[in-house]
Amino acid sequence: MQNYGTILVIDDNEAILTALKYCLAGTFEKVLTLTSPESVISLLEQEEVNIILLDMNFTLGVNSGQDGLLWLQAIRKRHPEIPVVLITAYADVSLAVRGLKRGAADFITKPWDNDELLRKLKDVLDAGDEMATLDEVEADHIRRALDRCHGNLSKAADLLGITRQTLYNKMKRLQ
Repeated sequence: MQNYGTILVIDDNEAILTALKYCLAGTFEKVLTLTSPESVISLLEQEEVNIILLDMNFTLGVNSGQDGLLWLQAIRKRHPEIPVVLITAYADVSLAVRGLKRGAADFITKPWDNDELLRKLKDVLDAGDEMATLDEVEADHIRRALDRCHGNLSKAADLLGITRQTLYNKMKRLQ
C-alpha cells in the first residue's frame, strides 16, 4: 500500500478529530491535528505536511465558512505547494465554489463516507504525480520538431509526418 506522508487535520470538534485520526491512520504515515487554525502557520514551519484537511467554521454559532476561507488564503499565501481540502457540515454549492476559486484542492461535506474521503485525499495527492496529458505531450513534441527545424513549418511537418496545414491547426489548437 502506498504511503501518503503527513496530513494535518484542523477542526474545532475533538470527536471529529478522533474519528478522522482513526480513518486516516492506515493511509497516512502521520496524522497531525489542531483544534484551532491559529497555530497552523507556525506548525507548517516545523513539520513537513503533504496535505491539509481544513474545517470551514471555527467561530461558535457562525456557519458561513468565512473562517475556513480566510485560513485557506493564509495557508495558500505562505505554503502554496501544500494542497488544502475543505470540510464542513454546512455545505452549499456557492461555498464550495468560493473555496475552490480561492485555491482549495477539493471540498468534502460532513458527515463523510470514509472510502470517499480517502479517495478524494489520495486523488489530490496523486494529481501532483500525474502523467502529462496527450495534448501536453503533443505540444512538447511539436515544439521540439520546430526547434530542430529552426521554426520552418514545412520541414517540421515533414519531420512529424503530417501536412503543413495539420501542423498549423494543431499549433493553433494547443495555444
